[in-house]
Amino acid sequence: MTFYVYVDNSNLWIEGMRVSAVRKGMAASAAEAMRKNITDRSWTYDFGKLYQAICPDTAMIGRSILFGSRPPKDDSIWELARRQGFEVKTYDRNAGNKEKQVDAAITTMMVADSFKHMKDGDEVVLVSGDRDYLPPIEELRDRGFPTTVVFWEHATGKELKQEPVTYMALDPLFDYLTKTQ
Repeated sequence: MTFYVYVDNSNLWIEGMRVSAVRKGMAASAAEAMRKNITDRSWTYDFGKLYQAICPDTAMIGRSILFGSRPPKDDSIWELARRQGFEVKTYDRNAGNKEKQVDAAITTMMVADSFKHMKDGDEVVLVSGDRDYLPPIEELRDRGFPTTVVFWEHATGKELKQEPVTYMALDPLFDYLTKTQ
């Protein structure tokens, strides 16, 4: 069995900052943090620990890709991800500074990989909670490739917490994933 791992970095980081804000008492709940756009901007996560948490020790990795917006030139986090084994795909933000193309790129890559690289018994691990991923997940299932969605509880669509998806909440791993300075 080989795992194919696709990580939506921006969503993972933003929603992790919300979880951190709640844990630090900056917001009473994740719902409040979302509603009022409260985040702990000092929070970040460790790519290597994320990888260890979501992929079994015995797993063969066919591909692991980190997707997100193009970082500033002095941002070292993407190089760190590369050193820890992730391919990196970045996209420019639009004129309103909104992230564009990431979800479509992840969807395209998952489905394309299922035709180009995956073999019977391979599995997909998606680190994102957007409901928009349900159609490609269903397509992957129909082609024989089960998907595990790994994401923050408060930010995962309910459709991604039930069949045909296996769901794993990141919340219990918060302390483990949090990068210490």
